Amino acid sequence: MLFALLSQITVLTAKVKVEKNINYTSQNDERRQLNVYYQKDLSKPKDVIIFIHGGSWSSGKKDIYWWLGRNLARKGVVTVTINYGLAPENKYMQMGNDCAEAVKWVQSHIGDYGGDPSRIFLMGHSAGGHLAELINADPQYFKKAGIKNPVKGLILDDPFGLDMKEYMSTAEKDKSYEDFLRTFTTDPVTWAEASPLLYVQNIRNPHLIFYGAKTYPAIQIQSARLHEMLTAEKIPSEIQVIKGKKHVGMIAQMVFGTNRLYDFILEFLACT
Repeated sequence: MLFALLSQITVLTAKVKVEKNINYTSQNDERRQLNVYYQKDLSKPKDVIIFIHGGSWSSGKKDIYWWLGRNLARKGVVTVTINYGLAPENKYMQMGNDCAEAVKWVQSHIGDYGGDPSRIFLMGHSAGGHLAELINADPQYFKKAGIKNPVKGLILDDPFGLDMKEYMSTAEKDKSYEDFLRTFTTDPVTWAEASPLLYVQNIRNPHLIFYGAKTYPAIQIQSARLHEMLTAEKIPSEIQVIKGKKHVGMIAQMVFGTNRLYDFILEFLACT
């Protein structure tokens, strides 16, 4: 098993370059930095995926997902992994502003790495899925960044928090709930403002949505609801329920470049 994994990593590393710790704002701050994974051959512009990590809005970092960047780059997709400000120092709106600024940087600079700035896709897991959809659906974030929404499509992998108002109003008041209060405060009005599902009428771009058959019920319910709402608005949306997978497993499985989620993603890119 270990030998197979090491062999795969060696193959994936071939022909792929990475530039790390690029500041996407004027601040020299590691929480406002990104990594770019790309092929050495820059002759043909390639699709771009910006990945927003999860971690309950209070943990996680871009460098954990080096294998995702390399796997996608190996498959011909310029991939950007980003950091953003975390709770408790930052509330959700600042996180959204950070993510929008990262997208702005990518739109301006990704051509230097062989990426096509007209073919930018957002991907997020867990809290990263929430932030990806938040800045896509609520126009204030790109407006503040000074750009029009450049996102061609969304790839949501087990997204958590699509309706924070519903979740925070009904969830068990456990340790995780208390942690979420650091990001979303105790105000139900704020919970609603932070809920991407309440901005679906603004969405115009296609979606690919994954969730695990054994993931948290809130993720299953809200992911399916987003798909239904997009379909009702005649926005192209595809949903895939992955058998046997729990929440962490939905992203961890992608450490293997042969994982079928990559096939779904590449097909989505090709059709969008």
